[in-house]
Amino acid sequence: MNTLGFFYFMPIEYWIVMAIAAIPSFFASLYVKAKFAKYSKVTTSSGMTGARAARAVLDAAGLRSVTIERREGFLSDHYDPRAKALRLSAKVHDGNSVSSVAVAAHEAGHAMQDADGYAPLKLRSALVPVATIGNSLWVLPFMIGLFTGLTSLIYVSIALFGGLVLFQLVTLPTEFDASRRAKVELATAGIVRSEEEAKGVSSVLTAAAMTYVAAALAAILQLLYLLMIASSRGSRD
Repeated sequence: MNTLGFFYFMPIEYWIVMAIAAIPSFFASLYVKAKFAKYSKVTTSSGMTGARAARAVLDAAGLRSVTIERREGFLSDHYDPRAKALRLSAKVHDGNSVSSVAVAAHEAGHAMQDADGYAPLKLRSALVPVATIGNSLWVLPFMIGLFTGLTSLIYVSIALFGGLVLFQLVTLPTEFDASRRAKVELATAGIVRSEEEAKGVSSVLTAAAMTYVAAALAAILQLLYLLMIASSRGSRD
């Protein structure tokens, strides 16, 4: 039976927990989209596009070797530490709005973290395979443990899923620090010049951070559910 088949036989309370966990993520997604859309209509007085703003921030930090690439997709922006490249969505790369420069500078903030050897970013990168494996495989020992009554397998599932939770938690300081760096660099470089622009940058980046907070909360809630199941099964043994 494949993973999707196992999910089909999940207990009803699992889906209730998942539905509850999805609520913060749903509203966080709506919130960030609304803030991005609002400040996409506010043009920066400097006239800089997201790509130019990112380049200015990177150059000021001495990171001229970091490349900037234009990619398709909505808010698909990210920094690739292996390729030393900022990959910006078309709207962020080409736009000269407050939203565009905020997101672009945030990704440049990750490049600065990489150059500085920022510990949470290094740990987050190291946890990527752990989180990927855990997210893919945790359900198998969990369901087998439920069907066979082997609580030890449920604890294996908890250990696997715990890697994903740890990844989500380490992501939080990484994202908040990148936003802090972005705000400082945008003001220092004169890319953001007015109080309204600074407020817009802060609003967009705060909204984006809330999506990571919501994801971490959802993962924690799911982990607590797994622990509850393991404790319940263990008490019967």
